[in-house]
Amino acid sequence: MKPIHPDYAALAKEVRRQLAISQEDLARELGVSYATVNRWENAQAKPSKLARAQLDAFCDRMTAQGMLELP
Repeated sequence: MKPIHPDYAALAKEVRRQLAISQEDLARELGVSYATVNRWENAQAKPSKLARAQLDAFCDRMTAQGMLELP
C-alpha cells in the first residue's frame, strides 16, 4: 500500500497538467463535483477518505497505462 500523498492540491494540479484534462474531466473520473476539485486545488478543502482512495486509484491506473508519471 502506497503512502497517502500529503499535498493533494499539488497532486490534482499535476495530474491534470500531465493528462491535459480540465477540473471537470477529473471530477467526472473521480465521481465528485467540479467545485470539489476546484476546492482541492485551491487548498480550501482536503479530499475525504473515499475521494483520496478514488484519486489514488485513478493515479495508479494512469501510471500503469503510462499516461502519468508521479514522483
